[in-house]
Amino acid sequence: MPQNVILKTPLSSLGYQFVSAPFLPKGKDEYYLRNMQNRNGIVYRTLNAYEIEVLVRNRNTSDDWNKILVSDAFNPELVKNCKFFGLVRIGKLEPFCLGFSDLKVPVGLYNSTIISCDFGDNVCIDNVNYLSHYIIGSEVIITNVNELVSTNHAKFGNGIIKEGESEDVRIWMEICNENTGRRVLPFNGMLAGDALLWSRDKDDKVLQDKFRQFTEARFDNKRGYYGKVGDRTVIKNCSIIKDVWVGTDAYIKGANKLKNLTINSGEEGKTQIGEGCEAVNGIIGFGCKMFYGVKAVRFIMASHSQLKYGARLINSYLGHNATISCCEVLNSLIFPAHEQHHNNSFLCAALVMGQSNIAAGATIGSNHNSRGADGEIIMGRGFWPGLCVSLKHNSVFAGFTILTKGDYPSELNIKVPFSLVSNDVSNDQLMVMPGYWFLYNMYALARNAWKYVDRDKRTERIQLIEYDYLAPDTINEMFAALAIMEEATGHAYHKAQHTSRKALSKEEAILTGKQLLLSADKMVDQLEITVDGFENSKRKVILLKTRTAYHLFRDLIRYYGSLHLIEMIQDQKVRTIEAIQKMIPAKNSRNEWVNLGGQLIPKLELTQLKEKIKTGKIKSWEDVHQNYQQLGSRYNKQKALHALASLEEIEEYPLRKLTPQTLQRFLDHTVTVKEWMTKGIHESRAKDYQNPFRKMVYESFAEMNTILGKLEENSFINQQMQELLSFKQKIQSLKRSFKMKA
Repeated sequence: MPQNVILKTPLSSLGYQFVSAPFLPKGKDEYYLRNMQNRNGIVYRTLNAYEIEVLVRNRNTSDDWNKILVSDAFNPELVKNCKFFGLVRIGKLEPFCLGFSDLKVPVGLYNSTIISCDFGDNVCIDNVNYLSHYIIGSEVIITNVNELVSTNHAKFGNGIIKEGESEDVRIWMEICNENTGRRVLPFNGMLAGDALLWSRDKDDKVLQDKFRQFTEARFDNKRGYYGKVGDRTVIKNCSIIKDVWVGTDAYIKGANKLKNLTINSGEEGKTQIGEGCEAVNGIIGFGCKMFYGVKAVRFIMASHSQLKYGARLINSYLGHNATISCCEVLNSLIFPAHEQHHNNSFLCAALVMGQSNIAAGATIGSNHNSRGADGEIIMGRGFWPGLCVSLKHNSVFAGFTILTKGDYPSELNIKVPFSLVSNDVSNDQLMVMPGYWFLYNMYALARNAWKYVDRDKRTERIQLIEYDYLAPDTINEMFAALAIMEEATGHAYHKAQHTSRKALSKEEAILTGKQLLLSADKMVDQLEITVDGFENSKRKVILLKTRTAYHLFRDLIRYYGSLHLIEMIQDQKVRTIEAIQKMIPAKNSRNEWVNLGGQLIPKLELTQLKEKIKTGKIKSWEDVHQNYQQLGSRYNKQKALHALASLEEIEEYPLRKLTPQTLQRFLDHTVTVKEWMTKGIHESRAKDYQNPFRKMVYESFAEMNTILGKLEENSFINQQMQELLSFKQKIQSLKRSFKMKA
């Protein structure tokens, strides 16, 4: 039976030879990296005879008192019952108490074993059973910790290896897919866009090698870096903290095990880790919170994200301003503004493109339907599965898809945005209702867009995150949906009218369907309109409310384009039709866009970015991030051009031939749609106050208002009403400047 290998070394070696001879550069000692890391500016000196006498009297021991260095303001009376080994440097110790929350402790070092550490000014170290190879900042409180240690090969959560280490110890983060095929190397500062870039194009070896080189170039492979605890950080009642770098002003309490981590904390956001947490091989961003029994392994939490209440996050990237509670998330890449709050939800092998909400009982990707763990699911922005939804790999969803409760037996490819998808078990068919959000839940759609902007706590906004539901990605999906609805309607009409004739070609079906839908013929409502390619099955997939959705999407595209036309007129202070015509590009087309970690960029720009990386014009992740910022600075203009191209395409009308009458029609249309949206926001929320089944749990209407708040006092609705009023005034002002009819 194998036995544990117990190594015996001389007691005099404890605290020394942190970096062994083979890994020491010529002319350097084992402290050369430690000295570089310690930037507190304290001037240390050796102890005098009196100080040594006091330390001994206070039951302290050291293997060599000459290895204890202190500042001029050192007070030996504040060091009691400690064992020192190796070189220990101690800053100012003054007779004060440090208080944080309900904790109040005296400055000094007490009841601890301390091996080769540096301390800033006025720290409190009490009952730390084993503190080894750490640089501790000033006014730090560390109390009741079993083990706080750093090894000479610490990587602090980054996917690198040190001198002399084999490749198999490197930490990879296996996102998007369970078979490790999309794995990436985690690094401090990794953005959702970086993770997406690296996880795609896996067949492009040159590009993949560049990403690896960028990551390794951020760090050196030298052994001997110490762990750090930043100024004013508080660590109490923890078991094991090993190879962890902690920023300033962090608060860690009651953690079971923290190993191989970077915990960013400071002015950009104070990070907190609470009771029962276990986190291994990860990066935790600024302003993050991890509480109550969380388990996280091989992970990144981007800034201002949260893990709570027993959540499990494994081999996953969690984007900015996201929250996961209670549930289990594996092998996923999650963009900013994700919510998942319930104990029995499960998310596996998924690319979640942000603004998403996973309900209780949802099991996404958990039921394998192949011989290997090789599936994945791609969810567009605003994905929202209802209670107890079960999905299979591989599936893809357009933006703002919502699914009703149910087990979806086959793979799905929902190509129409803003749809409600339901599994009609009784009739064995899949039902898709395009435009559901606008028709029945405008309040949630609009409020969520506002909420995500309001809750974006990032101070360093390298990526410009798009939260608006009408943006280049969803508008392009609407155009695709219009073509799908036209073709499906054409086929359905032909089938109903000509059962004996051969099927129409795709072009014929689109032409027929477009004519029917544009005519607003209510006969379309009587057709059974089916689509192909939405589900991997032989059963029917039926489009509901096709005519309504078709005109809704056209109105929204027109609204999107007109809004940006209005903004351009105002920004450029244009006051004549001729001037508007001149500001419209002669050649402008609706280009393709991609969601790169929550930042929308033209597909052509992404191709160019990757080409610059491959050719060496972009040399580092810092360069990549600078490119994101440059793209973000161009976004508003690019989005405006996309909007104008969309308006021209939906209107089939060149804006360079704009007339006063057409401009007035666009202005009037924006007011009409804005009024309709505002009314929809109010009405969809008002349903909660009118539904008798919602009202029946309250003793009276007054009690309901007390609990829910009065509808007329809803701050978001009132804000939307005010915005509508301001918008109308703006349009009236524009009309006056162009001498149009009110």
